[in-house]
Amino acid sequence: MKSLDTTDHRILVELQQRADLSMQELGDRVGLSHTPCWRRVKRLEERGLITRRVALLDAASLDLAVNVFVNVNLKRHQENALNRFEEAVQDVPEIVECYTVSGETDFMLRVVVADVGAYERLLKATLVHLPEVGNLTSTFALRQVKYTTALPL
Repeated sequence: MKSLDTTDHRILVELQQRADLSMQELGDRVGLSHTPCWRRVKRLEERGLITRRVALLDAASLDLAVNVFVNVNLKRHQENALNRFEEAVQDVPEIVECYTVSGETDFMLRVVVADVGAYERLLKATLVHLPEVGNLTSTFALRQVKYTTALPL
């Protein structure tokens, strides 16, 4: 970890749980007044340790309860082919995560959709047409056992 002191560490832990805390509330939780707390948060942002603060939504309540993990193999592995694929996935809102991975697969995607039919439509209309795609393998999550965005500090 990029040389964090105890207070910085506590700030990060608190913000992972409640990004909507006011500076006063956050300061109270970590033992600082408003201004020193604000300065530390700004410094953590400038150092790239805090990249953004967001609201987490309940996917099931928004009728987006289906998670599909898609293994993607590309036709070619030249740098421009990889870059074209990586750029294209940025424009597909249903793709909420994309990783380059080791092993037999080139990329792993997490796709969130309303139902199996929505995934089939996305697959046929978009995913198979992404640049350089050679093969796709889809795995449907049956139930989410654990989900967190909090990093293990």
